[in-house]
Amino acid sequence: MKTSTRKLALTAAIAMSSWAMAADPTTLSVTADEALSRLKAGNERFANSKVSAGKPVAARRAETAQTQHPFAIIVGCADSRTAPEIIFDQNIGDLFVVRTAGNLVDDYALGSIEYAVEHLGTRLIVVLGHQRCGAVTAALSGGSAPGHINSLVRDIQPAVAASKGKEGDALTNAIHENDAEVAAKIRKEAELGELTAQVRVVEGYYNLDTGKVEWTRK
Repeated sequence: MKTSTRKLALTAAIAMSSWAMAADPTTLSVTADEALSRLKAGNERFANSKVSAGKPVAARRAETAQTQHPFAIIVGCADSRTAPEIIFDQNIGDLFVVRTAGNLVDDYALGSIEYAVEHLGTRLIVVLGHQRCGAVTAALSGGSAPGHINSLVRDIQPAVAASKGKEGDALTNAIHENDAEVAAKIRKEAELGELTAQVRVVEGYYNLDTGKVEWTRK
């Protein structure tokens, strides 16, 4: 029994050590401003190209096999049409992606963000909403939803309420408000310590029709 306990403790210690040593916490990937410029350039390529440029997958896979330094964290929706690596025209290891329906964040997502900032050197966090988001549409319709979907609807409904009465399309307004509330939650609750001053949180809105990401100016 004691031997099994020691083995379990050793396994846990090795796992935690590997997690902590995944990258040098003192190594900055790129600045937040440079990261945002890369995303904007990549999205422009994606939106304006009929065929995506080929990526050196094998070489990049070998390069990132032992370490990673993603230059941006994308908190996006799980919608199958909004894969960040594609719409920002990036390769393996470039982006640290956290995705849930409605691009919501919980403790798991916040922990993932904190890890990327502290251990991978990432300084830009993008909350990426998108046109015609199904999760926000469900929240906008009111009421509840079956199963665990209801937790998504419940957590988006405050954004729906906050956006009511604003000029323009109700769904678009609710999506933007949801993005803003998620970004505010990250700024408030993510524990980034002394790295906070280096980190920038921005909001983007992906247009399904044009392929372009619109950025919220703040």
